[in-house]
Amino acid sequence: MEFTLKQEKTFRYQILNESPQAKTVLYVLHGYGQLVEFFIQKFKEINKNILIVAPEGMHRFYLRGTSGRVGASWMTKEAREIDIQDNLNYLNRIDAIISEQYPVQNRHLLGFSQGGATALRWKMDHKVQFDSTIIWGSDFPREHQWSQKFIEEKMNYFVVGDEDEFFNDETSSQLTEYYLSLGFNIEIYNGNHDIETKTLLKLLINIKSFLLA
Repeated sequence: MEFTLKQEKTFRYQILNESPQAKTVLYVLHGYGQLVEFFIQKFKEINKNILIVAPEGMHRFYLRGTSGRVGASWMTKEAREIDIQDNLNYLNRIDAIISEQYPVQNRHLLGFSQGGATALRWKMDHKVQFDSTIIWGSDFPREHQWSQKFIEEKMNYFVVGDEDEFFNDETSSQLTEYYLSLGFNIEIYNGNHDIETKTLLKLLINIKSFLLA
């Protein structure tokens, strides 16, 4: 018979554009096999008034064999539901800490690849309210039902590269159509499975313009 127990664990996250007066935060969730110290560098060209917070997935592992480069992931298929709940508890705790340290008024969320599904689960957890959500090169977690409230929101984006190696033409088209049916804005850029800076900056300008309208 299998049992579980809860035990304290130490998590890592990194911050860019740290300012005691930061009123806007962008949470960025990395993809499978990435570490936050490298992933967060993809956002270094963002406006310095935006606080960038990058949590790291709970599970670190060697990318090849038993030594060398290390990556992190949010979960595997094993004990999946437990990891999902642990991720949510962890992310909610980070937002509570950030909210205590900074006068945050606006929260934005970006999830890349595996981190996209985790970001969507966080949004659907409802404990933190986000002003915009960007899902980048990621499937939708099909165990969840996207609510009518979210469909009516104007600031949900699905972004994918036209040369993304994880989606062929057929699967990319199907995924795009699915996100469209959920009310997402669609952004397709010329590139592969990575954060493309020009597209990111354009989206953030669009989001800012909408919020100030």
